[in-house]
Amino acid sequence: MIDLERFKAARARVKNIVVKTELSFAPRLSELSGCNVFLKKENLQKTGAYKLRGAFNRIAELSDTKRDLGVISASAGNHAQGVAYSAKHFGIRSVIVMPEATPLLKVVSTKSLGAEVILAGENYDEAYKYAKELAKTEELEYIHPFADDDVIIGQGTIALEMIEEESLDYVLVPVGGGGLISGISSAYKNISPNTKIIGVVAEGASAMHHSFKNKKVCNSKSVKTIADGIAVRDVNEKNLNLILECVDDIIMVDDEEIANAVLFLLEKQKLVVEGAGAVGVAAILHDKIQIPKGKNVGIVLSGGNIDATMLSLIIEKGLIKSYRKMQFKTILIDKPGSLQSLTNILCKAGANIIKVDYNRISTTLDYGDAIISMALETKGLDHQNEIRDKLAQAGYKIDEFY
Repeated sequence: MIDLERFKAARARVKNIVVKTELSFAPRLSELSGCNVFLKKENLQKTGAYKLRGAFNRIAELSDTKRDLGVISASAGNHAQGVAYSAKHFGIRSVIVMPEATPLLKVVSTKSLGAEVILAGENYDEAYKYAKELAKTEELEYIHPFADDDVIIGQGTIALEMIEEESLDYVLVPVGGGGLISGISSAYKNISPNTKIIGVVAEGASAMHHSFKNKKVCNSKSVKTIADGIAVRDVNEKNLNLILECVDDIIMVDDEEIANAVLFLLEKQKLVVEGAGAVGVAAILHDKIQIPKGKNVGIVLSGGNIDATMLSLIIEKGLIKSYRKMQFKTILIDKPGSLQSLTNILCKAGANIIKVDYNRISTTLDYGDAIISMALETKGLDHQNEIRDKLAQAGYKIDEFY
């Protein structure tokens, strides 16, 4: 366990740099879970994620000589922005190596903070290898995103803020490399040892989950998840040991559950949260953890830097999954009035047509036919079943697609 005084010193160090984000009561989540749920909104942090805390604390602790040489790091994005912001504050050079598939938003945001961005590798671990080699070549100080005591302690300042505001029985924390949960759990065990700290990983990046359960390092061969902020393949042994000492359990959620949580937060809480930041909410929504009714539960929303394309896809799939959108195609006779007859049925059923595609030249069609594709805005499963029945009664055979 890390000494409490180090967390207090870090908090004093970052106090005028980071935003003391809100720990807000979440009425809808509380109602669904039967608990009192509070959201720690690190998605509203200056750089859109908690990573600024650890990066600033690490760079602030460097000697003037090392700091002036410049810093380098590998990151999928949030740590990158934290390092870049901190380096800009100190007026020093920063180089960030990002995986080639990093969302454009995070690349642009990092560059806008003055960092030199290099895209290398298919995932974080390959980018990390490249960055470490470049650090030696150019004599730059490497700032690790999670396997570093000063970084861990900086992230742990979140816990000090949460403890001041609410007495929590459970705290749910996203887990990738483990820096965030190492800091939060260590701080909590110092001050509030009875609070249960629960880590949440993405099923497609489950190395830390397996390592925790087996009490030894179990690396993954590959990672694949929409939660790119926690898509870490290899486990750091030092972090694992701290997690084994201070964390009560680690659970998993899959990408569908994460996407559902992102959409829930957008619609019900009016919060834009990235996949990694939404895993704790996903765990509550999908009953991945059994918490006694009436308990106070904190969930860390670790970041909000979601790619617009990914958010659009999540919304689209969410509308279909919640029966608010229906898409189908059918065959019509290609003559005046055919389309009007179909739309009249849909109008009477109360369906709002939001997209129409009319194809009369497909080689798969019989002569004189046309394929009509439609997207409808609907009001739930019962409404969709009513639409299906009315179309069937009128003799239409529909082929639904998603």
